[in-house]
Amino acid sequence: MQNWTPTLRRDGAARYLQLADAIAEGIALGTLKQGDRLPPQRRLADRLGIDFTTVSRGYTEARRRGLVDSHVGRGTFVAKNGDRDPQRELRRHADVDLTMNLPPEPEDSVLLARMQAGLQTVSANLIDLLRYQASTGGQIDKEAASTWLSLRGLVPSLDRIAVTPGAHPTILAILIGLARPGDTVLCEDVTYAGFRGIAARLGLTLIGLPGDADGIDPDALDVAIRRHGPKALYLNPTLQNPTTRTISLDRRQAIANVIIAHRLPLIEDDAYGFIPPSPPAPLASFAPDLVWHIGGLAKCIGAGLRLAYTVAPNSHAARELAHHLKLISVMPSPLMMALATRWIMDGTADGIRRFVRAETQARQKIAAGALSDFRFEAAPHAFNVWLHLPTGSTRADVIGRMAGTGIGLMPADAFTVAGEPTESIRVCLGGQIGREQLRDALGLLSYVISSRF
Repeated sequence: MQNWTPTLRRDGAARYLQLADAIAEGIALGTLKQGDRLPPQRRLADRLGIDFTTVSRGYTEARRRGLVDSHVGRGTFVAKNGDRDPQRELRRHADVDLTMNLPPEPEDSVLLARMQAGLQTVSANLIDLLRYQASTGGQIDKEAASTWLSLRGLVPSLDRIAVTPGAHPTILAILIGLARPGDTVLCEDVTYAGFRGIAARLGLTLIGLPGDADGIDPDALDVAIRRHGPKALYLNPTLQNPTTRTISLDRRQAIANVIIAHRLPLIEDDAYGFIPPSPPAPLASFAPDLVWHIGGLAKCIGAGLRLAYTVAPNSHAARELAHHLKLISVMPSPLMMALATRWIMDGTADGIRRFVRAETQARQKIAAGALSDFRFEAAPHAFNVWLHLPTGSTRADVIGRMAGTGIGLMPADAFTVAGEPTESIRVCLGGQIGREQLRDALGLLSYVISSRF
């Protein structure tokens, strides 16, 4: 049906949504049949007198609804009824927050079956899991946490381990214990947006430290400690969000030497440390009595599994953390704890982690090809690229034109601590989007940037 030309409504709705609705209507009326090939996007844009990006977004929305399938080099086709999963349409598909840096989602049937089997096993104890439990996990969950943390070379005693409800409340609880409103905390000059938000909510002053590809400058760290008297240092040292940089082993030792000399606590947000096959040792291994190590599960297993395995500097600090977390969230979800423990003990968690590692590497190759004309920072196992826009492009314009295309874009403003934000955007490669959709979306992004004049 390459001669198909829909009639778009004039009701004020976004044009790309009108196009997706027209595809759905065409299928319902029989005008579009299973296997029909839709017109190429540029051709349809010319027929309708609308922008190419609008047609691309419309096709993406139709694909999200399960109405069409896309195949690189072949085109976009009306999906077969058998390809539409009615259960998937009932999921919270439309509520996914694309501004977050999400891991790719498993599609392998064997791995999915193992994940579902673990959930079924855990559900046998559902009544127990609906009761109040320990604020930082029970013995069996801490043992599972210890097993998982050993993948990063950490072997803390169980009385230093806290099972916490995700990295965000953990960072909040740690900062409540370390600082008061008006106090100073150090971090990278471009840092994780979530940390900036938490610090702002607590009334803390952030000082951004300069650095290079190896990490923050240890001399600048030393000067900042002497000048500002900070209460803590925050780092996201492996595959840093958003720059994708990893602090080198030598630089980690140099940073550790500085904080040891000044007895400065360090919050180590190791969200991505479990993904690379051979990451540098955690900073917690260099200065265990000063470092709060947070091994979140959101990136290496799934964002909906709101858990983190946190190692406190000592048992007293772990008890203080438990006290603050109990005030914030009472306890981590017992159901989530039980599921994570099951998946770790039966090897499913490691299977998911290995999938994320392989799939992320494949997506980085797609991004490297699609964005080869532009300057960006990336790493083989990062969930995003840090794209520096060419002269003439603005982050606001590009993000606005890419809305609704299935990939998450965030401007440099969200991450910048020191100085004016650059014309850079974080381009997320994970989440519910598949490889072919990602390739299409990144191709569109390249087109949007190139056609800025």
